[in-house]
Order: sequence, then C-alpha cells, then structure tokens
Amino acid sequence: MKQLLFGAVALGMMLTACQKKTEMTSGIYLENLDQTAVCGNDFYQYACGGWMKNNPLSGEYARFGSFDKLAENNRKQLKDLIDGIVAANNEKGSNAQKVADIYNLVMDTVRRDKEGIEPLLPLLKRVADIQDRKQFFDTMAEMSIAHVKGYFGIGISSDMMNSSMNIVSIGQGGLSLGSRDYYLENDEATVKIREAFKKHVVRMFTLVGFDEAVAQKKMEAVMAIETRIAVPSYSRVKLRDVEANYHKMTCDELKKEFAGIEWDSFFQILGLNGVKEVDMGQPEPIHEVEKILAETSLDDQKAYLEWQLIDSSASCLSMELDAANFDFYGGVMSGKTEQQPLWKRATSLVSGIMGEAIGQLYVEKYFPEEAKLRMQQLVKNLQTALGERIDAQTWMSQETKVKAHEKLDAFYVKVGYPDKWKDYSKLSIDPSKNYMENMEVCARFGWQDEIDRKFNKPVDNTEWFMTPQTVNAYYNPTTNEICFPAGILQYPFFDMNADDAFNYGAIGVVIGHEMTHGFDDQGRQFSKEGNFENWWTDADAEQFKQRTQVAIDYFNKIEVLPGLFANGELTQGENIADHGGLQISYQAFKNATKDAPLPDKDGFTPEQRFFLAYAGVWAGNIREEEMRNRTKSDPHSLGKWRVNGALPHIDAWYEAFNVMPENAMYVAPEARISIW
Repeated sequence: MKQLLFGAVALGMMLTACQKKTEMTSGIYLENLDQTAVCGNDFYQYACGGWMKNNPLSGEYARFGSFDKLAENNRKQLKDLIDGIVAANNEKGSNAQKVADIYNLVMDTVRRDKEGIEPLLPLLKRVADIQDRKQFFDTMAEMSIAHVKGYFGIGISSDMMNSSMNIVSIGQGGLSLGSRDYYLENDEATVKIREAFKKHVVRMFTLVGFDEAVAQKKMEAVMAIETRIAVPSYSRVKLRDVEANYHKMTCDELKKEFAGIEWDSFFQILGLNGVKEVDMGQPEPIHEVEKILAETSLDDQKAYLEWQLIDSSASCLSMELDAANFDFYGGVMSGKTEQQPLWKRATSLVSGIMGEAIGQLYVEKYFPEEAKLRMQQLVKNLQTALGERIDAQTWMSQETKVKAHEKLDAFYVKVGYPDKWKDYSKLSIDPSKNYMENMEVCARFGWQDEIDRKFNKPVDNTEWFMTPQTVNAYYNPTTNEICFPAGILQYPFFDMNADDAFNYGAIGVVIGHEMTHGFDDQGRQFSKEGNFENWWTDADAEQFKQRTQVAIDYFNKIEVLPGLFANGELTQGENIADHGGLQISYQAFKNATKDAPLPDKDGFTPEQRFFLAYAGVWAGNIREEEMRNRTKSDPHSLGKWRVNGALPHIDAWYEAFNVMPENAMYVAPEARISIW
C-alpha cells in the first residue's frame, strides 16, 4: 500500500559502440512538427503540433499521447498472445487455462447480462444482516481482502528506517473520489463534480434494487462519512513529505493509541497473525475513523459499506452497471465520451492479474536479449554522466559529493524483465463461477501472495513493481533501484535505426530522470542502502532547498486553464527529475559523440534533434476535465509543461535554437532552475 515508487516515466536503449555501420536516421518525423510555430515562444507546439493534429482524441481517451499510443500497440501485441492462448486446448490448472478463462469471463456479455446483479445480492444481504458494530468492522475487514474499500488502507512494504525488512503499513483511504479536494473545495468545477457524484451514488443504488428514497438516504450517509474522513486526510502535497508519513510503533502501542479499532480481530481476519510493528502513515484520519465507528449510526455505516461493495463490483456485473460506472468515473471525472472496447479492458485485466505470466510470453516474442544488453550499457553511460554532473556542482561540498557517488554507484538496475517469474500455481480460476466471484478469488490470491512473500520477512530486492509489458519505469528509494520494463523500449523512446542525438534525447533523458529521482527532494533523503537517512551537510541541504524552491515558484505561476494553476509543490519531484534527466543525458550525449560529431540531418543539428526527441516523448492531446483532475492529483506536470516548463532552464536548449530575451519562453540565466 505504501511502496515508495518515484517517477513513472519511460526508457530504452542506445549505445554508440553498438550501432551498426549503416547510416543512422535522424529519428525525427517532420510530420510530427509544426514549423509555423516559433520554437522560442512555444516549443511544445513547434515540436509536437503535427503529432497533436494527426492524433486527435477519440471518445475513449481523456488524454492521448506518445505513451498511450505505444501502450495501444503493446495492447494489440498482448491480445495476439491471448487470442492464441484462448484458441488452444489448455491444460487445466495451467497459466494458459487461467489466462483464457479470465479473458472469456470478461468478454461473455450475454452471461453477464443474464446474471445481472445476482452475483452481488448475497454480499449485499450479508451487509444488511449485520447486527452490531463489531460485526460491521469484521465484515469490512473481510471484504477489504476482495478489494472492497474500507475506512483505511493496509499493505506490506519495506520499512524505510530498516529497508532490508518489510513492515505492515496502515494509511488513510476510504474516499471514492480519491483526493480530499473533491469533498472540501468549493470552486465551480469541483462543486459540479461533487454534485454529479451524489447523483451517481443514488443511481447505482437504484440499479441494484433500492428505491429512490432509500438510495437518496444512503447517498447522504456515504457523503457524510467520506467527507468526515476527507477533512483530516493528508493533501497530495503533504503525502509527499516522507518523514511526516512515517510513524512506526509496536502492536501494543497501536492498540493503545488507536483504542477505538479492534486491531486483534482486524489482523486475524487479514491473516496477519503475529504483527509486531506497524507503520501508521497518517494518524489523523485513522483517529477520525475511530470516531466514525463509535458515533455514526450502524445503518449509515452499513450504507457506506454497501456503496463500496457496489462501486468495486460494478465493472464485473451487467453491462448496464458497467456503463453507469463509466458514465461518472470516465465521463464526469475525465471527460471521456465512450468506453474502451471490451477486448481492451479484458486484455488489461488479464495483464494486471497475471502480468508476469503474459510478460514472459511478451518478452520471448518482442524483446530480444541484445536489446537488454544495450540498455544496460546505456544506463552505465548515464551513470557516468550523472557522476560528472555531481562533481561539477559548485554549491555542494566534497563531503556530500562522496556520499552521492556512493549512492549512485549502488544503484540496482533492472532492465526488461525479472530474473525469476511469479508463481501462479495457487491461483484457481473456475469458469463455472461468475466473473465477480473469480475476481474475488484473484484478489484473495494477490493478498495471500503478499503475505507469503513479505509478512515478517526480509525485502526481496528481485521483486518487480511493474510487469515487463508496462509502458513506464520507476525508481524505488528503499531498494535504491531503477527499473525499465521491456514494454517502454520502443519508438518514440528508442529507435534502433536512429542516431545518438535522437536516442539520448528520448530514452536517455528518461533514464536520467529515473536516476535523478534518487537525488530529488524525496529520494535524496534515502541512503545507498535505502534507509531514510540524512547524508547531507546542513549547508548543502539548505542550498538544495533554495534551488528546488526556484522550481516550485516557477511552476506555481503556470496557468494551465483559466484560474487553475499548476501545483509546484506537488510536482517538484518530477520537475526536478525532468531537469536532471535533461542535464545528465545531454552530457552523456556530448560524451558519446565528442570523438565523432554527428552531422546535421533533415535540416536540424544534432543538438536540435536531441531536444526535439525529448519533446516528442510528451506529445499528446488532453481534455479540460482531465487537466483539472491531474492538476489536483498527479505529481507529474502536464505534458505541455514537461516541455515548455523544463526547457527554459536548460542552457544548451537556448544555444541549440538561438532563443533570445524577446522570446516568450526565455528565462534570465540567474532565474533558471539549477540543481543537477
């Protein structure tokens, strides 16, 4: 629940020494550009305007960009693999049988419509039959194993003060809308979403058989409880404060400090017998839960649990309920006008439940071993460049630089796919049971697997937190690892036929981005072993804070929509990582080509192609609803501002495109972000 994964971005592989002797292309597709735009005024439009014009939003997308386009290609590849499995005569109990049955359960809309709400009724009756508060809490705990939200969350992850061991983590949760802002803020757009949510809750209650008046009353109970939880819940910004979200205590201390919760019963139900210590992430909302359990009527609390049951199950039931669920979360929240085709949702579900089983087939077909080797070498090149960047910083003392080098040298690099594959032998899929029942089985398998691997056990550094087919990447501070799945190692992040200018600008920057997460405002607080530990001198730490404040202030002034400004505090880690990624990869690019400079191609210098490739990674179209949603909740800046907000602070960009003070994107040298 509380695994610290910083920066989910993209990556790939490139190395000059591994390039073939054949002529390399520029990697730049001129049709993706808009050369009518002035590059110094709006580089995003200049570099991505053609792509945005040629890739308009379809109804199923709230945002569609380079990441999404590659994910679509990956999804088609996965579908081809799954189609082959479905068509085969699979041995019972095999991974193939499980994949085929899960896929077919999703796709069988005739059966789902025939069953309607029947799969849900026994569970609703179970809630209705609850007689007292203890029975209520025990039922909520039991249902949470099946991914039905309770009042708070729980998981098992590495202890940031003892990173070699796992710890049970408890933290805030219980909010259907995710962010507390949707319950508490009163601007016009937020109020509109909140009112639409109320109507949605009433609608869903009526669709499962409650009359309008009862549904209205239940909705009011849900809103009252969720709003109470929202008030003390930490904001997205505060959730980024690593130290403020860590409160380690013994089980006895937990029971004493949070006496209003039946912890012994809770842990027993979840299979966590013998809990010795916990990390209580956010104490204040859990104290509020104590009050809700004691003060709120049993009927209102049952209404809340009924709602969470309906909300978590809707996509597994009839197509009418599935569509109603989409109308709010996809339509109102994100601005989508149509659901993804069912085959896409089925493919994504299979990939989510049995990700490494599918991933093993994916890498065998689509990810050659030589690609992994190239990527590993490129990472080494970027590590060298980051070391040079550390040495070049005049604001940092030698004492801190030595520690920074030690951490950099200790990076654990994961490329492509795990060395050992996940075991799904204990997962049982039974097609004679309905879709919802099988999803509950999958959820219980996932939780038991987490207990078996992690509870009261050392951290397994070989665990992957993304599947090989994922179009993304991450840095994890408690294991000091950077991970680049096979799924991302394709155009526009990597082009086997393009030269170093393109590949360092695209893949190289994102590799540098993940590395920089080890030295951003959060990552810098972790040692090379992954422990929360201050290895900075006081003076260097103060210098770092002053320099990151420049980034916060700059992004806070960006108006993403009329009256809606970017959140520089929420996005500071990702903005620092973008800045560092650009600086590091540009240096690595210059190192790689210093003895054999690249020629101009397609009318652009190598330096210009580097920055065009970077911008192309973030090409995309996005709806206003999604812009608002992401600005409230996403620690990443919007794609446009990962280009137009990042490049004005890179000196080499000014030189490459001759950007002058009269250009709109110009930032005076003394006002530019300067960290790594």
